[in-house]
Order: sequence, then C-alpha cells, then structure tokens
Amino acid sequence: MRLTTKGRFAVTAMVDLGLRHGKGPVTLAEISARQKISLSYLEQLFGKLRRKEIVESVRGPGGGYLMGKDMRQLTVSEIILAVDEPIDATQCGGKENCHDDGKCITHDLWASLNARIFEYLGSVTLQQLVDNHRAKEAGVSPMLDMRGLGKTETVSV
Repeated sequence: MRLTTKGRFAVTAMVDLGLRHGKGPVTLAEISARQKISLSYLEQLFGKLRRKEIVESVRGPGGGYLMGKDMRQLTVSEIILAVDEPIDATQCGGKENCHDDGKCITHDLWASLNARIFEYLGSVTLQQLVDNHRAKEAGVSPMLDMRGLGKTETVSV
C-alpha cells in the first residue's frame, strides 16, 4: 500500500484539530507549528477537507478551522479519501491491467489487502484517535486493536 505524506499529514492535522475541539477556531499556523507540517501544504489539504465538509472555516480575526463533522462518525478512511489519497496496494490501480493488459497472478491478493486496509481505516474514528492521544498523555497506554478493526483497549503503564 502506498500511503503518501498527504494522507498521513491530513490525519495528523485532523487529530490536532480534534484535540482542540470546543475551544474555538484553530489556525493552520498553529497546527503547522505543533506538527511541523508546511503551512502551504496544510492550506492545500484543508481546502480539500473543507470542500468535503469535514472542516469548516471561520474568517477574520480569531478565525481558523473547526470540525465540520462529528468526530465519532468521521473515519480515518474518510479523511484520507477527502484529500484524494488512494488506498491501493495493486500495481494497476485496480484496473486489472497489471500484466500485459491483463490481471497479474497476484492481483487478487493485493485487491484483498486493499479491502482489509479500507475496512480497518473505515472502522477507526477521529474520536478514537483523539481519545487515544489524551489517554497516552494521562499516562495510560492506549492501543487500537488492529485485529478487532478499531476497537480500543487501554493498558495502564
């Protein structure tokens, strides 16, 4: 699977925004400084996230971005897809023309992997990621259980 910085940075920025939910608009400059992500790159990502109504923008002094969707309903896969990040492990992009204009012998393996990855990322919500981060800061070691497709466990440290 090829997950580029676009998808990773979008999820990271959304977790940052989620951690500040309910405290007013958050500027991209603040996210940029905290997460060490280029401001111009964040502007591109948030333009796409805004068009998909995942975030809302507030203009003027004290402006910035707010959550546009309920974090309990917003999944990691939605965030990644909103910034046009493909979730695809196949060589052909799912077109089945990977070997002499036909399906290669391992196409079904990679297509099945795509489905599993998408299922997992679709089961993890932004709220879970925010809660995990907060638990970690509180001295509890949170873990997203990859076998349980997004079910959260916590382990005291």
